[in-house]
Amino acid sequence: MLTAKAALYRWRLIGIIYLSSLLFVLFQGGKTSLMLFCIFNVLLVYLVFGRWSGIAQVSGERKLKSGANTLSEQALVAGTRLEVNIDVQLPGFWPIPYVLVRDRLVAQNGTVVPFEASFVPNYRRAGSINYVTPPLERGMYHFESTECSTRDIFGLFEHKGTFESSVPFSVYPRTAAIREWRQMQRGFKGPFSTSVARTSSKETTQINGVREYIYGDRLSRIHWNATAKTGQWKSKEFERESLPRIIVMLDRFHGAYEHKSQFELAVSAAASLLEFGYRRSTAVGLISVGAKHEGYAPNASGDQRELMMKHLVRVQADGDQPLYRALRQSGALAGAGSFVIIVSPQTGEETIRAMEWLSRTGVVPVLVHLKRDDEGRGSKVSDIRSGEWLRLLRRSGFTVYAIGKLQELPEALEGGRV
Repeated sequence: MLTAKAALYRWRLIGIIYLSSLLFVLFQGGKTSLMLFCIFNVLLVYLVFGRWSGIAQVSGERKLKSGANTLSEQALVAGTRLEVNIDVQLPGFWPIPYVLVRDRLVAQNGTVVPFEASFVPNYRRAGSINYVTPPLERGMYHFESTECSTRDIFGLFEHKGTFESSVPFSVYPRTAAIREWRQMQRGFKGPFSTSVARTSSKETTQINGVREYIYGDRLSRIHWNATAKTGQWKSKEFERESLPRIIVMLDRFHGAYEHKSQFELAVSAAASLLEFGYRRSTAVGLISVGAKHEGYAPNASGDQRELMMKHLVRVQADGDQPLYRALRQSGALAGAGSFVIIVSPQTGEETIRAMEWLSRTGVVPVLVHLKRDDEGRGSKVSDIRSGEWLRLLRRSGFTVYAIGKLQELPEALEGGRV
């Protein structure tokens, strides 16, 4: 990028050359000197008027797409590549050889992804560029001002202009489609089965509406009239005698996560459980204890679901309290008989204390344990850390699901495997 000091030196050089050509005409005379002086004046006029080429008042519009859909039609999920199209319009009439466009995508953590492309303006002094972003991680994103620049045909001076066309957008966490949770339907066995039975969701024979078809629905549940009208499979939704209350507790203790991908797995697992509850018309809440204590009471509305998903978009592993203490400070949201699903990689006594404390408050604790890389490799640590704590929880009647990848979550819940 050309600095002001370099531009001053170049203008001084041009001034020296111009003065030399003028003296050459005055003292030498002749057609050659006059011709050189006239050519130099034409070039000087071109360089001077290039500053008013119109690029300082450049305008443009940025359009974002994900696949075949515009951004407003489809929520982005982590791993998606975003297609960006920028249409640029240059006012004025002065000829411009090319336009260099610089764009910058900024993530919520401050990471900047720069893009650069060029185009040759058409006869309407307009042009466009297209580029595709790398796979985006979960979070909030926005674009900085788009910078357009051009140089004269000699490459001596650079002229720039900027325009704003920023559309902030969110990238949601990955989710896994959970079709059924068998143990939730038949009630958890163990010392808490009575409290579960009182709050388990039971369908009546009264139709309450139409929902999207879920793979595995019986033929008797298919709503044939709605299917014929829409051209897509629809199923009957029945009223429920009572709705269970599910609260997902996301562990944000920074010391529990070995690397960033493990925390992303925790966020994706929590988002998948929220989506499952929403599709089943179940009152779902969220507990998230980090630098700030945030909680969402169980609710089956779409607005509540959107608030919790937006929270998961920006959430970070910034907590300074381990699992047990974090639960003690946020246990008021969990009413008696609720399912509290803890998503955490923590092991040992900390997890045992948290599960036992929840059981004493009258809720049904469930643990979705995120396996670490060193688990199952025979590491020489104490038994309480190498698996004895997990066997102790299961012998006490607690339900524990151990997963290492997001794809394992539906398999564990649908198959009832613990």
